[in-house]
Amino acid sequence: MSETKHFYNGVSIVKDMKKKTSEKSIAENTRSYIDGHSSIKDCIKYGIINYSALSRKIMDEIGVRNEDAVLVACRRYAEDIKWEINETKIKAVLSESRLEIKTRISIITARNEWDILVKLEPIVKKILKRRTTMQAIQGTTGITIITEDNVREELISAIGKKHILKSRAGLVEVSVKSPENIDEIPGILSYLSSSLSSRGINAVEAMSCYRDTIFIVEEKDMTQALDVLRKSLQ
Repeated sequence: MSETKHFYNGVSIVKDMKKKTSEKSIAENTRSYIDGHSSIKDCIKYGIINYSALSRKIMDEIGVRNEDAVLVACRRYAEDIKWEINETKIKAVLSESRLEIKTRISIITARNEWDILVKLEPIVKKILKRRTTMQAIQGTTGITIITEDNVREELISAIGKKHILKSRAGLVEVSVKSPENIDEIPGILSYLSSSLSSRGINAVEAMSCYRDTIFIVEEKDMTQALDVLRKSLQ
């Protein structure tokens, strides 16, 4: 009898372990799903979401059947991100910010190679002396240069056309100039990017540099982008 009892206890322990593993997996998958959907995450932050409806949607998309486990995971996620709500501080910084706009902007993307950097040094110095707009970003696969249309061909010639991966002209640069305490407040770039994307505006490039938060958009989106960002600053 004692051996039989021991056997059933063992089975019970294994089942319990499997259940806990399953619940953990559901919780992790639920969190990953929400993290991958910023609009859902925003609704959770502001407490304006129907958790039952969200749970059913997640169940359908990640292929699980335990609605209670998904529902619990959603509610726990909500508790965990409450500290992330930072909109008041973000708006305080943005209320002291201002907008600047530059038209006729070009983006040139070149191969990320050492000799390209060597070629860029003299031409960049020359262009900067003219007080021309110029930003350069080195990524793992390319070097992106943001400048004005009137020096685009000059840069392409200096780099060499065979080294150019991509080039676009006629874009618009919209910059949000903020006070120095911007570096103390997380989430400003994300906040502004979300505002633009929620209106269907694609940022060709987006970056943050000290007090400047910069968005490059297509000319057709200029008016709407300005309107969205202006409202974000109010």
